[in-house]
Amino acid sequence: MRKGLILFLVCNFIIIGFLVNFLFTLITLLFEDCSADAIHSVDIPAPNSQLIDTRPQLIPKIIHQTWQNETVPEKWLKAQQSCLDLHGDYEYKLWTNEKARDFVAKEYPWFIETYDNYPYPIMRADAIRYFVLAHFGGVYIDMDDGCNRRLDPLLSYRAWVRKTIPTGISNDAMGSVPQHPFFLRVIESLQTYNRNWHVPYITVMYGTGPLFLSVIWKEYIRWGTTEEGRVRILMPEEYNKNPWSFFAAYKGSSWHSSDAKTIFWMGQHWLFLTVSGVSLAITLYITGFWIYKRLHLRNTNYTEKPSLCWWWPRREAAAGAGFKRLPKHEV
Repeated sequence: MRKGLILFLVCNFIIIGFLVNFLFTLITLLFEDCSADAIHSVDIPAPNSQLIDTRPQLIPKIIHQTWQNETVPEKWLKAQQSCLDLHGDYEYKLWTNEKARDFVAKEYPWFIETYDNYPYPIMRADAIRYFVLAHFGGVYIDMDDGCNRRLDPLLSYRAWVRKTIPTGISNDAMGSVPQHPFFLRVIESLQTYNRNWHVPYITVMYGTGPLFLSVIWKEYIRWGTTEEGRVRILMPEEYNKNPWSFFAAYKGSSWHSSDAKTIFWMGQHWLFLTVSGVSLAITLYITGFWIYKRLHLRNTNYTEKPSLCWWWPRREAAAGAGFKRLPKHEV
């Protein structure tokens, strides 16, 4: 009995340990508020403030954007033009499919096979933004993120990304100096996370998208970084919540398919799903233990009824096993 019980418990501990190890970073993300590295409102000079000119410029004045070709859809022309009008002294790079692939093939040939074999085009669009930031530095902006003010105050940080809701960081607006260790870590991790989960939204989000970036970021900051390796977090108020915020969101999410609605619903009800999942796991564990006890008793001479509390003193001893039956008052 004891050997079987120990084996059962060891197997359960191994399974639980594997799941905790696999999901640890995702679990910790649920409780991450980004406050340790946040760029607060008080840290950013107001638009047209004289203080802007006193801040160092670390990130080069380059704006990166991506699209399939040189013809940007009409619905995003206004957003694109808002960034161009405000940043006439910035270099502008529009990474089309052809330019992006040529760049990866020339500068990062070890990644070209992975790049070509991504199952969804948006994954290539995600990947190229990490590579160009790691290579050239500058600011990456999604086509549906129009500019509300000049980005100059954000150039004084070596790297920054924005906080997203409900947790983690997003990859739609980012800035970096060339060869920043965080973005080097990101491009190095892309091949490891290149898995097809057979659900488009999850495959994209966890393979190259914001969830992937959030996991890499959480692992990157877990043990602390130097000041030069620090990644600052642009909070929602400075992203697009107020008139003085940097960006103004336009209609986007062009790659989302029907499965995204289910994922969005899960994101809105994550607490309910978490509680339900834990309850289901406990139920399965109890059921599994009960089945184990029944099967074990069937193959032994024990006569007691199965109990989840295996440490509880037994009133019935095994028939013919040489155990003395104890009176009830001695149990």
